Amino acid sequence: MDQDPHNTAGRELLEAGSRIIPFCATTPSEEEQNHPKAEISCRVSKENRGKDGLQDSNAFQGSNSSMTTKELQEYWRKEKRQCRQVNLVFEIPSTRIVEHHLSKYVMYKIIILQTGSFDCNKSIIERRYSDFEKLHRKLLEDFSEEMEDVTFPRKTLTGNFTEETINERKLAFKDYLRLLYSMKYIRRSKKFIDFLTRPELEEAYGCLRGGQYTKALEILLEVIGLQERLTRGNPVSVVPTLCAIMVCHKDLENPARAFEYGEKALLYLRVHTSHRYYIPLLETMITLAYELGKDFLALQEKLEEWKAKKHPVKIFTLKELAVREYVQ
Repeated sequence: MDQDPHNTAGRELLEAGSRIIPFCATTPSEEEQNHPKAEISCRVSKENRGKDGLQDSNAFQGSNSSMTTKELQEYWRKEKRQCRQVNLVFEIPSTRIVEHHLSKYVMYKIIILQTGSFDCNKSIIERRYSDFEKLHRKLLEDFSEEMEDVTFPRKTLTGNFTEETINERKLAFKDYLRLLYSMKYIRRSKKFIDFLTRPELEEAYGCLRGGQYTKALEILLEVIGLQERLTRGNPVSVVPTLCAIMVCHKDLENPARAFEYGEKALLYLRVHTSHRYYIPLLETMITLAYELGKDFLALQEKLEEWKAKKHPVKIFTLKELAVREYVQ
């Protein structure tokens, strides 16, 4: 009796998949020699690879034995993508000279791209020499040993606005950012992340406080992608930005979009119920769910459960929390 070629191919792929232990093979990197590169996001300890791989394989076969060949191929593509090395690339393609009252300075346009994934979005920011200089000084306070061999372009008394000097600094700052990002502890530091995101966030929250929700939302949506890339290992840190986006959408009478960002924020806080944004976020989500005709009982239960465990404390609304962010 002839066999269905699609079923045969599916079985062969499944059998091959069962022999694959899902881990990312890595060789000793420069990071392990005090010059870290981008991390591999799904590293598995050597002693558990065989055991975990066998368990994952058995679980995969048991729950997915009816998958088609195409579905199996897509499954393994996703597994491979999760193990792919992720990195950020910094480019400084252009500059502009700014003259403001009695001051004159160069603004460097920085384009930040993510490699190693299918995400082709890019972030664009501008920084001046003094911003880089301030970052360097702050990083030296915490990472003097790591930055021992990091060079910083010196400021000159004259010639700062010549084409030659500007081009040299473009290349120098590009290498500088690349080198800082290659060091794990520096790229995860608040000072480095603030350098790349805080000016835009301060502007956005200033617009929010002034009732300019459309402008605030525009800036926040630009910065959230970069913020999530930079804080990949600490997603809770982007919750305030997600909630600020919620507030903007809500005040712009777009409850569906507000609810969408709220769901993401709640996901990040699922094991951080003591976070200052947790209860205001729950209360806002309940209001939005009621407005949208969604089931809010599960949200209400979480809220009542939290209140039963905690002593009565003053709880700010989500908007009150948002307008207090980045207040000087």
